[in-house]
Amino acid sequence: MSNFSAEKLPYGSLDASFKAAGGEAGVLKLVNDFYDAMEQRPHAQHILSMHPKDLDTSRDKLFRFLCGWMGGPTLYREKYGPISIPRAHAHLTIGPKERDAWLNCMAEAIDKQDYDQAFKDYLYQQLSRPANMVMNTDK
Repeated sequence: MSNFSAEKLPYGSLDASFKAAGGEAGVLKLVNDFYDAMEQRPHAQHILSMHPKDLDTSRDKLFRFLCGWMGGPTLYREKYGPISIPRAHAHLTIGPKERDAWLNCMAEAIDKQDYDQAFKDYLYQQLSRPANMVMNTDK
């Protein structure tokens, strides 16, 4: 008799979040909706200007990061190596305005996904942590 439980794992356990997001295809859709929101929303133009004009690499990095961060394959590490979120953003001036613009775009992207509402809420809450970690000014 196996000790494995067929019960659904809580988000944040093993690959439960990755699966709740729809695997690689779901994470890619989230990332594309996020960057689409960033490109379309006036409040996000400042943070958009912090990115290269061609967003392909930015989209790829966020996709790969989120896959691993949600408990899926460590695609970011495989292609780009290890990452420290604060160190990767240290060259940028990020305060509450930038954090909020990023989170607003992410909230819009999350809302567009076909996720359970509980996962949407969980994911937004969890993404608020790295968004706060990259702030390096209070202005």
